[in-house]
Amino acid sequence: MEEKVHINIPERAEQVIDAIEGAGFEAYAVGGCVRDSILGREPQDWDITTSARPEQVKSLFPRCIDTGIRHGTVTVMMGREGFEVTTYRVDGKYEDGRHPREVHFTPSLEEDLKRRDFTINAMAYNHRQGLVDIFGGRKDMDAGILRCVGDPVARFSEDALRILRAVRFSAQLGYRIEEGTREGIRRLSENLRCISAERIQAELVKLVCSPHPDFLREAYALGVTRVFFPEFDRAMETEQEHPHHCYCVGEHILHSMKAVRADRILRLAMLFHDLGKPGTLERDEKGITHFHGHAAVSADLAEKILGRLKFDNDTCALVHKLVLYHDYGNDQQPDMRAVRRAVNKIGTDAFPALFEVKRADILAQSDYCREEKLERLERWQELYRRVMDEGHCISLKELAVSGRDLIAGGMKPGKEVGRVLQQLLELVLEDPDCNTRERLLEEAKNILAG
Repeated sequence: MEEKVHINIPERAEQVIDAIEGAGFEAYAVGGCVRDSILGREPQDWDITTSARPEQVKSLFPRCIDTGIRHGTVTVMMGREGFEVTTYRVDGKYEDGRHPREVHFTPSLEEDLKRRDFTINAMAYNHRQGLVDIFGGRKDMDAGILRCVGDPVARFSEDALRILRAVRFSAQLGYRIEEGTREGIRRLSENLRCISAERIQAELVKLVCSPHPDFLREAYALGVTRVFFPEFDRAMETEQEHPHHCYCVGEHILHSMKAVRADRILRLAMLFHDLGKPGTLERDEKGITHFHGHAAVSADLAEKILGRLKFDNDTCALVHKLVLYHDYGNDQQPDMRAVRRAVNKIGTDAFPALFEVKRADILAQSDYCREEKLERLERWQELYRRVMDEGHCISLKELAVSGRDLIAGGMKPGKEVGRVLQQLLELVLEDPDCNTRERLLEEAKNILAG
């Protein structure tokens, strides 16, 4: 089943295909690069599938790397670029819900495409044959549908990660998951328990950084988050009956992710910022819900879940901080002193991003007092810019004196030095004009004498 379509294959990838075909074998660009090209996107990688065996491929090129020789894959090096070339294959029995125990090479392109996950990823192309689309991937793309190749239960039984990939592709492309594929996900979502945390992390990040992070809702509806992210399920099942809110906790989280730019840290911060609400739910005599202390609980949950999913320490620390302070200062009109103290408390690594977190939080709430909230946030930002532009001291490293200065002035080394420096910083946070060497050394003497 061929369809007239033209894809611009990069010159070096075309050279690989030409060399293989010139030796009497078949060769095609395959999978995601074909899909993305049809969508008008720039593919990140160009994978090639061929009827040639790995040893035959290696004989055609001076530099090859055995990246997955057991499964028929070699990487052909063209200059500094590498192209994965994989022999047509049929997968053997899957024993771990992720990898086939063995593969069998086949001369049939159709057999190779048949083993792939979704129709949109099961298309091949070269300039001589055009588009090879046996399973209707192009038609599904035109209809905005994500569909498994063949039997969804078989595809998800082979590799459980495909369950999460289905939701991720749906979110990245804005496609609807076809009903048979949805049913396969429902039936086999528990199989995700055999997938490594690192693999789940990678798919989750791609999903939340996609144009449709709210499609995580689909993962909840299909029982997927219940397996690796049950805290989100509890958020989806916790109502917020309060003038400031118009969604349940989970829907508020989803809308807040949509309201912030597609930055990894920011989207993760929004994903976790209110997860502590189910555990802090209280209802007053009027039936209004309250979640006192939820920010700290959410921050602890973020740290726990990020650790469970094997995120790096820097990501864990920054997301934890943004979640912990996402409500900081919401109930006060700021002045310069309040901003200096806030920056000192929160840190310059997180403070600028906190404005984006707060704005997204507000935009995902009800209209109640929204303008006042946004005006207050803008005031915080304006004062922060002034503090930074004027070079105010906001941490110990910016004090006009150091511990060495205090010791040189007669103080004994030890904890007392740190205590005095902290008191001097408090003074400067109140009044930045105090941040001179002479004034602070004099104040240090007064503190010690006092």
